Amino acid sequence: MSYALTCCSTADLTAEHFAARDIQYTCFHFTMDGVVYPDDLGQSMPFPQFYEAMAAGAETSTSQVNISQYLEMFTPILESGRDILHVCLSSGLSGSYNSASSAALILREQFPQRKIYIVDSLGASSGYGLFMDLLADKRDAGMGIDELYNWAMENRLKMNHWFFSTDLTFYVKGGRVSKASGFIGGVLNICPLLNMDERGCLIPRSKIRGKKKVINEIVERMEQYADGGLDYDGKCYISHSHCYDDARAVADMIEARFPHLNGKVEIYYVGTTIGSHTGPGTVALFFMGRDRALPLL
Repeated sequence: MSYALTCCSTADLTAEHFAARDIQYTCFHFTMDGVVYPDDLGQSMPFPQFYEAMAAGAETSTSQVNISQYLEMFTPILESGRDILHVCLSSGLSGSYNSASSAALILREQFPQRKIYIVDSLGASSGYGLFMDLLADKRDAGMGIDELYNWAMENRLKMNHWFFSTDLTFYVKGGRVSKASGFIGGVLNICPLLNMDERGCLIPRSKIRGKKKVINEIVERMEQYADGGLDYDGKCYISHSHCYDDARAVADMIEARFPHLNGKVEIYYVGTTIGSHTGPGTVALFFMGRDRALPLL
């Protein structure tokens, strides 16, 4: 293929998956208790170790991909005579889109004959990963880079992202939930249901009491918003921050209710960058459906 499809490690699939789909990625970084690690899909620090350390009180912070990292990834591709379609983590969560755009500006001067497209996914975690998979499907079917860029821009907001959390500790710590709400939520067993809006920002949508109810609610949202409702025939991915049983419960319900799914629901870990902000206990559901720019049903 005359172009490369690239992304960042915050697309939260596995290294094997990206290799199999011929998608190159560059890594965000996280700091835990003063030590810097690449967010390299659980290779430098296995995910269970990461989340158990967080639960035990380890301090974490994150840093986005910088311009020099993008130059390092893009330059050899351009030198090999290929064009680039790069997709970034949502600009509503990170400044990586600006860094990638700056790198592209520099490289367009050095390689004026090459095309470099930068797409803001307005997505995150395995929803961003599922979007990369759909782009790889279209590339493999022979779609050219210009057409694929246009498709990405037209369809990125159709990638639906719904999340719930059964542990508000890190949402309170990061200021996403107030201390008072966090305390009351903990006492009443409140699980917030959130989604990603058209700006690629996380927005709380409902407060559901109890894990069983929120699992049911997130599947009902898929019924409401997926292309074709219960006849949805696309792929469905789930990511979780060290709560596999909850993710599996959602997947089982989806597989029972949506008989035409394209394959089984695929379950991945929420990576260390996004996980640094959610902490353990978050389950995220991703599927193609109603455009996020439209009002909620």
